Amino acid sequence: MLELCIKHRQGDFDVDVDITTPGSGVTALFGHSGSGKTTLLRMLAGLDCPDQGRIALNGRTFVDIGQKIFVPPHQRRLGVVFQEARLFPHYRVRSNLTYARRITHGEAFDRVVDLLGIEALLERMPGALSGGEARRVAIGRALLAEPDMLLMDEPLTGLDGARKQELLDYIVRLTREIDLPILFVSHDPEELMAIAEQLVVLDRGHVMASDRLETLLSRGDMSPWLGGFEASSLLQGQVLSHDHHYHASRVALADGQYLTLPLLSQPEASPLRVRIRRRDVAIALSHHSDSSFRNQLEAVITTLTPGAPGTLEVTLSLGGQSLQSRIALEAAEALELVPGMTVVALIRSVSLAG
Repeated sequence: MLELCIKHRQGDFDVDVDITTPGSGVTALFGHSGSGKTTLLRMLAGLDCPDQGRIALNGRTFVDIGQKIFVPPHQRRLGVVFQEARLFPHYRVRSNLTYARRITHGEAFDRVVDLLGIEALLERMPGALSGGEARRVAIGRALLAEPDMLLMDEPLTGLDGARKQELLDYIVRLTREIDLPILFVSHDPEELMAIAEQLVVLDRGHVMASDRLETLLSRGDMSPWLGGFEASSLLQGQVLSHDHHYHASRVALADGQYLTLPLLSQPEASPLRVRIRRRDVAIALSHHSDSSFRNQLEAVITTLTPGAPGTLEVTLSLGGQSLQSRIALEAAEALELVPGMTVVALIRSVSLAG
């Protein structure tokens, strides 16, 4: 568990946060430039010291200003990945990975190399690497230090679309296969949709909200601070099959229902998180065989909440997972929707992004 309770004067605003995050999974710090994201990461890493407060990880105190405790960076057992790879230019990739590290060979080394797809890079010099390759090596170096937590400060910034997606895919794979808490700093909603489990929303040094990502996405009051996040739901599923004729993939949900998505690159049986935009979910009272909606899921209405004038926010339950929809108030009254009612959620396939 990470505890960040600090106060600090930073530039022209005050940082004043009190955050407690889980001891596992990916926690993302999100906010516009100048919101305090990197400031918090640097204080956790020991690169800066707060004016007041306390920082602790899994019960181990790194900073306690009142008790005059400040553990230096090299004693915190944290793996830090910056926007720049910061590799030693005169060492080959293999030596960069093993420099002053606890793991220099064997199964653990091979696993990290395979996980990040860098085996073919081991004998290269850093100057011969692309931006995405260099950052993968930097992530590997951080992992081989056997850290208690991995800190990633906007690792995808500056990469072009293809390289960015490639590195994001590696990071997503990393989060699924390595049992290590990660603090991920980003201002890009698409990155966080793919990777984050917990989200901390910052604005000028203050915490506006801290909760599970899917919970914050469903909160209409967070719209001013979630700029770039389109109101969406996140569903957990598993890739069941691929149909190359129709260029589509079938994804199984926990409740036994299925979704059809545009053809995915993930292999069958892979876990998948699917984002469904609220505006792409319609509601019907029964299945429609004569409709272009190929995804029709049975769901139960859990709540009905007034939205923007003339609209209603509908929360649906699918086997323990939540799905959000916004419909016209007139339509809701015509369908006589009430909590506890079983309905059919109609979802456009083209709006789904795994």
